[in-house]
Amino acid sequence: MRFSVNRDVFSEAVSFAVKLLPQRPTLPILNGILIEAGDDGLILSSFDYEVSSQTGIAAEVEEAGTALVNGRLLSEIASRLPNAPVRFSKVENRIEVTCGSARFTLGSMPVEEYPTIPQVDADFGLVPADEFATAVSQVAVAASRDDVTPVITGVQLEVSKTSLSLVATDRYRVAVREIDWDSGQGDGSSETITALVPARTLQEVGKTFGHSGNINVAITNRDDRELIAFRADRKTVTSLLIKGNFPPVKRLFPETTDNYAIINTAELIEATRRMSLVLEREAALRFTFTIDGLTLEAVGSEQAQASEGIDALLTGDDIVLSLKPQFLIDGLTAVRSEYVRFSFTKTENTNKPGPMLITSQSSKDQPGADSYKYLLQPNLLLR
Repeated sequence: MRFSVNRDVFSEAVSFAVKLLPQRPTLPILNGILIEAGDDGLILSSFDYEVSSQTGIAAEVEEAGTALVNGRLLSEIASRLPNAPVRFSKVENRIEVTCGSARFTLGSMPVEEYPTIPQVDADFGLVPADEFATAVSQVAVAASRDDVTPVITGVQLEVSKTSLSLVATDRYRVAVREIDWDSGQGDGSSETITALVPARTLQEVGKTFGHSGNINVAITNRDDRELIAFRADRKTVTSLLIKGNFPPVKRLFPETTDNYAIINTAELIEATRRMSLVLEREAALRFTFTIDGLTLEAVGSEQAQASEGIDALLTGDDIVLSLKPQFLIDGLTAVRSEYVRFSFTKTENTNKPGPMLITSQSSKDQPGADSYKYLLQPNLLLR
């Protein structure tokens, strides 16, 4: 095996292939990147039995062949090579990488022991890459990071004929965003198809493919293993779907609310961060909405307390809420609009406020254009 390749192209391809490699793989061989050299250039792949990455790049292949090499080590080397073409050759069980006057000799892993990279050939639909990347960043923040309940560590994709809905929750909050979806079938079924994708994988897909025009999405079931694949720009990421029933959290969103407040998003984020400075870990901030505006109050200890008032345009009754600051900031950051709308719901207990809905607001009088919704449960955040 022997080839020459552009340094920057090679470094970017290796970096892509290692992004989703596990930090602590179950088998040492899963640290490897599989490099296949052939008539069409190079194909670089990684796979840990759950997530795979694969990309194709152009190269001058002098001798076709396959090699398996430690991925993270190769990525670090490739990112620091001098500005010159990279020459790569395999001699018996050794890999030689030369670039300008730099020369590295690496060990070669046994290719025959590496798992077969999953292939998902079926076309399912297309989503605009930029909208998908934005939607993922808005929603994935609400996914749970507690592996004890795997089903809520994912983002639920719900596909209908013309739209794709992304939903995530960690029990304390729910985030939802809907974007356009092209199934490529004008007379396709109106049946909703769901796929529960690990949030971390989806976030990497969003970052990697965010400027790719369109992303091709496919779902398949092979050997009782449900897979989803994302493809764009000669890059492919596949992931096993999470098994289990995602909670029906979309029904928690109110259709209409008469009690709401409009606030400048940046001002509220900054005020929340300032007030949080005196709070102990996991403590909540107190938010009081009145006709005169919004007051934030923090009681950290006997020695540290804080309060601040900012403008807020309230419609309906006065209301007092206790909210976890970071959860609120996550939602406000995801809204991505100059103003934000807080819609307040009620419960049968008049002393217990219901979930608070955060949506975008283009101005004090005009709702936002996107469909992003972030639902926060105040009382569950008190500790």
